[in-house]
Amino acid sequence: MEQDVKPGRRGLLAGAAAATGAVVLATPQVSRAQTVALRFQSTWPQRDIFHEFAQDYVSRVNAMAGGRLRLDLLAAGAVVGAFQLQDAVSAGTLDGGHGVAAYWFGKNKAFSLFGTTPPWFGDAHQLLGWFYYGGGEALYRELVNDTLRVNTVGFLTGPMPTQPLGWFKNPIERADQVRGLKYRTVGLAADLMAEMGAAVVSLPGGEIVPALERGVIDGAEFNNPSSDRVLGFPDVAKNYMIQSYHQPVECFEVLFNKPKYDALPAELQATLRHGAEAASADMSWKLQDRYSRDLLAMAQTQGVNVRPTPRPVLDAQLAAWDRVITRLEADNSSPVNGPLFKKICDSQRDWCRRIGNFFLRYEVSPVVSYNHFFART
Repeated sequence: MEQDVKPGRRGLLAGAAAATGAVVLATPQVSRAQTVALRFQSTWPQRDIFHEFAQDYVSRVNAMAGGRLRLDLLAAGAVVGAFQLQDAVSAGTLDGGHGVAAYWFGKNKAFSLFGTTPPWFGDAHQLLGWFYYGGGEALYRELVNDTLRVNTVGFLTGPMPTQPLGWFKNPIERADQVRGLKYRTVGLAADLMAEMGAAVVSLPGGEIVPALERGVIDGAEFNNPSSDRVLGFPDVAKNYMIQSYHQPVECFEVLFNKPKYDALPAELQATLRHGAEAASADMSWKLQDRYSRDLLAMAQTQGVNVRPTPRPVLDAQLAAWDRVITRLEADNSSPVNGPLFKKICDSQRDWCRRIGNFFLRYEVSPVVSYNHFFART
């Protein structure tokens, strides 16, 4: 016969403690540190939509961090100038920032391959695909951390549409009109336009319109209808040449000081990384609305003559790209020049050959369907 044994008080407490212990062990180990505040500067004027995109990234990170991490956004020039951002983040003067890799082109031209690449990518989504799934991120770290010893961690984000050839007092109708033109651009596009005979000047966004107005430059590109409109381009030039191979693909770069980033718990590092992915998607949706509205507004209310870059100019750009790429890949003056530049280009070409072949064969033409539904209305 079984004996009915009732547990004593000590037995109940022991059982409760064991159960509680099991619950504690099953709870995810999430750190409970105090709020970490990071100073995060953009390379954009506060009124530019690019600064708004930087704010969108910051807002997502702050919301997902649940009060344990806060990015405090500053506009270009608040601490350092736009072209000094990478140095400031590497030195710890700033904790992070939002810009484009092409701005560090003066340190090594390979930086532009993570921003304003040659036109072998079909669009900037393919560039981001290469970075995250085609080996690009490892090559980026090799350039930034291993070769140049820059003390930053970076993520690419925010696919940009094709950039316009730019703003001019007189329209560009022939390739020979580029020769001798004082023209603003950045990154590898500077080498490209110089190859075509332009006198290239690289300026940050906030300085372009004043230079164009004073005649310091004859023509300039920045990026998109929304930025160009708010920066005041329609007030100083009326010919807006769209479609170009000088910068058909670009994306943003989010930077953090490496010691500061490495000191964060893993879940906050993930928040910074995945916040870039979330902001990238949101930006690709937002720009559809804003860019299209601003292009129409400039044409309809500000007297801007919007016209496509003529085919002979585009062909001349592609021929110039061939010469620029060949020259830069053959530059053996140091290990950080031609060899690494070619290594990155080879990786991109392999990706683009396969991915471009897929999309060009697989996707139905949007031109045909657009014309069917809208060309008659």
